[in-house]
Amino acid sequence: MTAEARTDIVVRPVRDVDAEALGRVHATCWHETYDHLISKAALEAVSPRRMAELWTHWAAQGEDYRMHAALVDGEIVGFVGSGPARDDDAPRERELYFIYLLDAYHGTGIGQQLFDAAIDGGEGVYLWVADDNPRAHRFYTRNGFALDGASQVQPFLGEELTEVRFVR
Repeated sequence: MTAEARTDIVVRPVRDVDAEALGRVHATCWHETYDHLISKAALEAVSPRRMAELWTHWAAQGEDYRMHAALVDGEIVGFVGSGPARDDDAPRERELYFIYLLDAYHGTGIGQQLFDAAIDGGEGVYLWVADDNPRAHRFYTRNGFALDGASQVQPFLGEELTEVRFVR
């Protein structure tokens, strides 16, 4: 994507009408992100329609939640969500729940725009990310995060995914 093509990038709060598009992008991002960590059979079970159903609930959770979508030429290409910490031993009050961007838009600065929409400048925050996701690890390190030594194994699509915690 050239600089000229990036002039029509919009990052805005998620709307109820975005659910279907978000479901499609979410399913695609999971395939692109987890294809080396989760079996093909498990990923094939990811349904854009089911992901859209989840988004209808996430889009309207209240002001403590920051859910944003990135659009290029009017089409959703990524999304981010943060909100109150969910862990009993949370090291910060805010958690970055997820940030996903279609592979075609990696390296364009859109991921940073999404991050900035969900997290205030110096805000303390933590997140869980797949242990084997070096690109994400580099992104979070650039944004002032560091591993705190915590890890967990989470059920994911009927399999298991090892996650590590980053804190800022």
